[in-house]
Amino acid sequence: MSHEFVNLPEMRKEIISAVKALSDTDYQQRVWIDQIYPNADFFDDFTLNVNVLYDDTTVLDDPAAALGQTLANDAEVAAMQRLAGRLGDILDSVGRDADDLTFLQSPLWSGVVTAAQEALRVLT
Repeated sequence: MSHEFVNLPEMRKEIISAVKALSDTDYQQRVWIDQIYPNADFFDDFTLNVNVLYDDTTVLDDPAAALGQTLANDAEVAAMQRLAGRLGDILDSVGRDADDLTFLQSPLWSGVVTAAQEALRVLT
């Protein structure tokens, strides 16, 4: 199934931004770990992006339910399902309250990054 448009394009932009952050290891080191922000009013970390994807947009709770809302087609749904699986695995393994460095040092992190890179490719 495919939708030429989504009902919530601004929410989709938030999803893409969060997926992009999860896909970029250089960004993660610079911003999440070293806390080098582009301006004084900026903040970002792993938890913020997870909250966007699970709590704010609920896209990772049920990617299929997001079809037509924030996801445009079945390929996007499948990519987000893979990302949800990888994130779920690392959250269960490391613990939801771990700091960003602990997540990035987990042997499961590369799977999250790869799934995010694939999702970003499909979303954009």
